[in-house]
Amino acid sequence: MKRIEYMASMVFGGIFLLLSVLVVTETLLRKFFNVSLQGVDELGGYALAAGATLSFTLALLGRAHMRIDIFHEKFPKSLQTLFNWLSATLMALFGLFLFWVCLQIVLETLDYGSTAQTPWATPLKYPQGVWLAGLTVFAFTATIYGLRATWLLLSGRSAQLNEEFHPKGVSEELKEELEDFKHRQQASGTVEEVSLSASVSGQPVREGTL
Repeated sequence: MKRIEYMASMVFGGIFLLLSVLVVTETLLRKFFNVSLQGVDELGGYALAAGATLSFTLALLGRAHMRIDIFHEKFPKSLQTLFNWLSATLMALFGLFLFWVCLQIVLETLDYGSTAQTPWATPLKYPQGVWLAGLTVFAFTATIYGLRATWLLLSGRSAQLNEEFHPKGVSEELKEELEDFKHRQQASGTVEEVSLSASVSGQPVREGTL
């Protein structure tokens, strides 16, 4: 799952990095050459739709979806188990509902051959197809989580269910941030050591004369 989360975050970041480059290019062209690409705002809407679906999956993998957990830890373990199972199951149902609605929209677009009401007149089946793909990934991931939570519940493994699906508290988030910071520090230190070794090994050895 960590690998999937990493790949999704890279795609998510790449989409908005590309969009920012296009916005800067559009701004410079308008400022100095009085020319417009006539479609950056359209691409921005598509990027937002695709990025939003990816963020759904990223938040699910990182257990970052908002849950009201003020009283959660004060409930008995049996109630915690029930609420954690309900959270995973309802998220799976919500993901499947979004997928079904998006599929109906895409099928209707294909039937009518709809295009965007913009200068580019983009066939909507392409951006909506990307949108559907993102929601498919989210629905699939949420369903896997929901099925796993149900399996843990039915097999009587309440402790493991609570461990995997409980809402992320402040202390856990702080711990993850500190661990991530530690890894970045170690990676930075390794790069600096390699650079220093390369610079030292690249210097010629000079023999002194008396």
